[in-house]
Amino acid sequence: MARKIAKRGSAGKGYLAGGAALGALLSVLCGAGWGQAFRNRSTPPGANSAPARVLPLRAGEALDYTVTFSKLSNVGTIRLAVAERRDFYGRPAWHLQAFAHTLNPLRMVFELDDQFDSYSDTATLTSFQYELHLHERGQTTDSILRLSAGDGAAPGPSSGAAMARVLPGTRDPLGMAQFLRTVDWTKVKEVRAPVYDGHELYEVAARPVETGAHVQVPAGAYSTTRIELRVFERGVEMKDTHFNLWLAGDAGQTPVQLQADLPFGSAQLRMTHAQ
Repeated sequence: MARKIAKRGSAGKGYLAGGAALGALLSVLCGAGWGQAFRNRSTPPGANSAPARVLPLRAGEALDYTVTFSKLSNVGTIRLAVAERRDFYGRPAWHLQAFAHTLNPLRMVFELDDQFDSYSDTATLTSFQYELHLHERGQTTDSILRLSAGDGAAPGPSSGAAMARVLPGTRDPLGMAQFLRTVDWTKVKEVRAPVYDGHELYEVAARPVETGAHVQVPAGAYSTTRIELRVFERGVEMKDTHFNLWLAGDAGQTPVQLQADLPFGSAQLRMTHAQ
């Protein structure tokens, strides 16, 4: 059973619409305490059962996105980065990162500068350690979380890190986002996996619903596969929240667009630049 390790700062309450949109997208990409899925489960369903492609990760990759909420364009930016491949206490790991910022005029009333770091297994992208460095409306919160499946497998000393007990095969949100790029969606009908967002353990189900979808984003035009993402809390799907992710048809299955339909409106993340 996952236990709550840390709480977000003041950003969880009193969101303005634009700030809520960016926060919601961060929930998808990086984590915002979605709930308590898996509390009554002992094994992760299909955590590593999907046919996989060669991992498309490349050290130095950086993907930049603009955030739109309803008719409010460019309220913020998000960058997903593959910082490096490195040793993590004797285990090979990818160091994955995400950075989020609000932009003016929203920034004048809702300042947000968040950073997330993931150290994930190079073969499976299961998480060793997940870090949240949040700076929201003048308040700073830092959380370093070492994941353990209860079998003593958490690598390295725990000094400075809180231990989080999770299920075998658990990924953090950044590792899960990259894992979706490795799945051969021509052979897979659905993937389900446990994901720990730094607060709670929940279940994500992903399935391809459209192939050859044409998507135009600031970075260019792409032929994509649209992946529907569903989130479950205690085995029950969250009906008022729905997500779609568009993966480009290139070798790396680059995520070019994310659509989040939320109880208070729709938010969208669109790629502006890739390097």
